[in-house]
Amino acid sequence: MKTRALVAWNVRWIRLKRGISQEKLACDAGIDRSYMASLERQSKNPTIDILDRIAETLGVHLSEFFVRPSKRAGTLKALPKGRKLRPRRRKE
Repeated sequence: MKTRALVAWNVRWIRLKRGISQEKLACDAGIDRSYMASLERQSKNPTIDILDRIAETLGVHLSEFFVRPSKRAGTLKALPKGRKLRPRRRKE
């Protein structure tokens, strides 16, 4: 597996394990959602600074993005489509 593919796979794997959408991760890391999608599709080559922000947001060490997955890691399933509605606060 090439390095860009390895990083993309690990970012997506960690994000999905935590149940975080691309949009939320991108927002919390201070990057554009479309850039996050491109990173996961391997069409962007992120800088160390971007990877560091993503790792910090996910709560992992940067080195986690370079770990080869085990053969038992399985396939990645996407989160349910659609935005999750936040409960409205009652005005008191």
